[in-house]
Amino acid sequence: MSRGGPKLHHPRLQGGPKLQHQRRQELGQSFQDGGEHYDRVRPGYPADSADWLIPAGAHDAADLGAGTGKFTALLVQRGLRTVAVDPSPDMLDQLRRTLTGVTAVEGTAEHTGLASGAFDLVTVAQAWHWCDPLLASTEAARILRPHGVLGLIWNQLDTSVPWVHRLSRIMHAGDVHKPHFTPPLGPEFTGLESHLTRWEDRVTTQDVMELAKSRSYYLRAGESTRAKVLGNLDWYLHEHLGHSAGQVLPLPYLTQSWRAAKA
Repeated sequence: MSRGGPKLHHPRLQGGPKLQHQRRQELGQSFQDGGEHYDRVRPGYPADSADWLIPAGAHDAADLGAGTGKFTALLVQRGLRTVAVDPSPDMLDQLRRTLTGVTAVEGTAEHTGLASGAFDLVTVAQAWHWCDPLLASTEAARILRPHGVLGLIWNQLDTSVPWVHRLSRIMHAGDVHKPHFTPPLGPEFTGLESHLTRWEDRVTTQDVMELAKSRSYYLRAGESTRAKVLGNLDWYLHEHLGHSAGQVLPLPYLTQSWRAAKA
């Protein structure tokens, strides 16, 4: 298990630990609003990413950084009593509309406010890079039962496909992991394992444009930068690649999942 820093292709998070923590918090604030848009344009997760993570006999799960419930839904569908935690009231409002039976509470991965030893599984999908990994590990271990499992999940564009690699650069999709990435965890967890799913999301060219608008780079940018991103995407999709407006295309993704047991 690696105890090193996250090897993300994420130049916005360069600098010392204190600077990285402050920048994570600043960038994470860009997701405080826009829950309906995020839910509509962001992809879900492949079923096997949840099947692989859920330990045998699990009954209770906490999904931290749950956002609008994209991964929470997979846990609920598999019969787990699930609590969703997120710092954004707007995201949680959207989650409650979609998953009416889920308990949704405001909190962070570092400070969930949940009861100790109450869960068999803690998941963090598309959000661990916004967390302080050591503090979040300590909190996850606190709310897990003995031998409980921590699961970390990321969707990312499959940049091994040349046209997707260029697309990711135009979109400033900074959460593309380097080849030997391992998520940093605290000493409370052991036996880190990984799982990879390759899949495709069928989207229109307009969907891709909207997806770019849900990225932290775009959300934090000024109007001129936003216009440049959208203009470059329009040129790339419709002129360079030759897709017609509204054409459906398969967008290749990788879903990377990791699990580790409470020591």
